[in-house]
Amino acid sequence: MSEGANRPAVDLEAPATFAAGHPFEVYRWLRENDPVHWHPERDGKGFWAVTRYDDVKAVGRDAETFSSVPTIAIADTETFDIAGHQMMLMMDPPRHTKYRRLLNHRFTPRASARLQDRIQQLSRRIVDQVIERGECDLVTDIAGELPSYVVAELLGLPLDDGRRLYELTEIIHTAPEALAPGAQEAAVGEMFSYAAGVIADKRANPSDDLSSVLLQSEVDGCPLDDIDFNLFFVLLVDAGGDTTRNLVAGGMMALFDHPDQRARLAADLEGLLPTAVEEMLRWVSPVVYMRRTALRATEIRGQAIAEGDKVVMYYASANRDADAFPDPDRFDVGRTPNEHVAFGGGGPHFCLGAHVARIEIAAMFRELFTRLPDLEPAGPVEWLPSNFISGPKRAPVRYTPGRPLGPAVTG
Repeated sequence: MSEGANRPAVDLEAPATFAAGHPFEVYRWLRENDPVHWHPERDGKGFWAVTRYDDVKAVGRDAETFSSVPTIAIADTETFDIAGHQMMLMMDPPRHTKYRRLLNHRFTPRASARLQDRIQQLSRRIVDQVIERGECDLVTDIAGELPSYVVAELLGLPLDDGRRLYELTEIIHTAPEALAPGAQEAAVGEMFSYAAGVIADKRANPSDDLSSVLLQSEVDGCPLDDIDFNLFFVLLVDAGGDTTRNLVAGGMMALFDHPDQRARLAADLEGLLPTAVEEMLRWVSPVVYMRRTALRATEIRGQAIAEGDKVVMYYASANRDADAFPDPDRFDVGRTPNEHVAFGGGGPHFCLGAHVARIEIAAMFRELFTRLPDLEPAGPVEWLPSNFISGPKRAPVRYTPGRPLGPAVTG
């Protein structure tokens, strides 16, 4: 295909581009014609949009060339740098490694597996809360509830507080132009204010939760201070909800759109659920992008990259690359192998909670398939107006009412 043939408008900054999910036609054109694409920026110097699978993986794994400092957002202003403190997501090794090590042991496959029964109980509770109604919102009543509960429980918080924290993360990720002035700053302020209360409570009443672990942790012999804790808290609440919430909702919509694959999964739920979860992760790709900054002059696919240039990895595009996935636009719940990059494609910033997220996703689909088998759309879907996180914001559904199973989960 020549570069001018059927060229779509390429604007990966505008939230409108993502108004109905990922702009897959734009991604396809870029992969085929301009896979390392110079993209202008409204209030910045511009960035390189990287859209091929091999390039996305290579950039994400090479922290010596491509830095997460000062920010993983396209805009230089979105740094979460407070009095010289950075969020772990915006650090490089070896500093990043030291901070990540504080919680690594709580998210290993073995440690995550110990949460499976509890996560299944929480999934049961969520379906119990809506099953008698015959209709609900797939995002707010189901998909958003589980990560809210799990993150709250891991941090040692009341389960219902997780709901408000989830609402705050949604505000943080919404494009500023879609919100009232100052709404994002207010959301971050409320999250920090809540975290201050957690600090006071956990210092007075420490336990085995992640909040207590962090408050008792040291890096290079220095205890984490309140700002360090606040930034960790925002990261855990935010990252702990994004993938699961958007994957459950977006994955269910993919199954609505592919009834043959839904029927196939229903006929062998336990046998196909592991591969179905991976295919939904590939298909939905909840995290749109991550940015890196070139620490030295280099090349990507023959394109010269200057020191200081912004390089942005587009995960959903990489996950539809025909060089990496046979028939990439086919949704296949039995696809294997499936080395998608929905969790970052390896490297130092590979998603810390990937194992827990997979358990959450499987648990919720197990409940939905067994207890709401005729779940179907009941109205138009509203997508989150964001160029950073992709997922539906509202998705009304209906189903045959049933009975709660109980007993109620405490918390």
